[in-house]
Amino acid sequence: MEPREITRTMVAGLLTNKGDRSPFSDADSLVVSGRLQSLDAVSIALFLEREYGIDFSRVGFDQTQIDSVDAIVALIERECHA
Repeated sequence: MEPREITRTMVAGLLTNKGDRSPFSDADSLVVSGRLQSLDAVSIALFLEREYGIDFSRVGFDQTQIDSVDAIVALIERECHA
């Protein structure tokens, strides 16, 4: 599976666990908009560390880096091809 598909599946799971079954686009704000909470942001960060080896202690953590599927995929591409 491609990073975008994996990310969409992971985000859909987080939203579903919250009872949010509304559709979302890859550009939709997830954390800043309040659809996902800070604990979900931690889950996303842990997922990125585990699946892609992204080291947030090196990269720094900014919730805008994980606020949408597009932002998450850009982070993956930037860090995995650096």
